[in-house]
Amino acid sequence: MKGIGRGIGRALLVLVAACVLYEVWIFAHVLWWQYVNPKTTHFMDLQLSALREDDPKARLQHTWVDYEHISHQLKQAVVAAEDDRFTEHDGFDWEGIQRAMERNARRGKAVAGGSTISQQLAKNLFLTPARSYLRKGQEAIITLMIEACWSKRRILEVYLNVVEWGAGIFGAEAAARHYYGVSAATLDAGQAARLAVMLPNPRRYERHFGPRLAAHAARIRARMHRSEVP
Repeated sequence: MKGIGRGIGRALLVLVAACVLYEVWIFAHVLWWQYVNPKTTHFMDLQLSALREDDPKARLQHTWVDYEHISHQLKQAVVAAEDDRFTEHDGFDWEGIQRAMERNARRGKAVAGGSTISQQLAKNLFLTPARSYLRKGQEAIITLMIEACWSKRRILEVYLNVVEWGAGIFGAEAAARHYYGVSAATLDAGQAARLAVMLPNPRRYERHFGPRLAAHAARIRARMHRSEVP
C-alpha cells in the first residue's frame, strides 16, 4: 500500500510540474509577443490542418499590418460589436457576463457568451474552440497574463491581425482584401461594420450574410462612432 501511495504521489507531482511548465511556456510567449508579432496561432494551425485534409497545398490568407495601418472605423466597429467596454475593463466585462447570463436564461439555451476581446484573443492564440470549464479556466489565466503585460493598443492590434474572418482568412488585411479588394487601412464605416458583425461565426456568415445580419451591421455602424479605442 505504501508503494502505491508513493506512486500516486509521484504521479501527482509530475502532473503539477507539467501544468506549471505549461503555464510558464504560455507566459513566455505572452512576454515575447509584447514586442514580436506572432506568426501563427493555435486557431490558425487548426484551420490549416483542416484545410489540408482536402487540399495538401492549402495555405491561409494572412498578412500582418501594424496598428496604424488598420482603419480606425474597423477598430471602432469591432469594439462596438464585440466588447464595447474594452478600454475600461481589466480583461473581464462582468456587466456583459451578467447580461449574457440573463439573455441565456430567457432563451433557455446559450446564445450569448459575454467574452471580451482579451478573452477571445487568449483563446485564439493558445486554445481550441471546444467548450469546457477547463478551457474557460485556462482562458481566464491567459487573459490575466495578457492584460498584465500588454497595453490595450497591443491587445487590439494583435486581435485584429489574428482573428478569423472566414475559412482560411485571418486578420484585417486578409479580410479587407478578400471581401472588398482594398487594404485594411482604407476600409470605410459600412465595410468595417459588416466585417465586425461576422466575427461570432465567420465561416457561416461568409456563405450567408442575410437580412438580420445586415440589420445588425447597420446598428453597429450607427453607434460605432461612440466606441472608444486605444
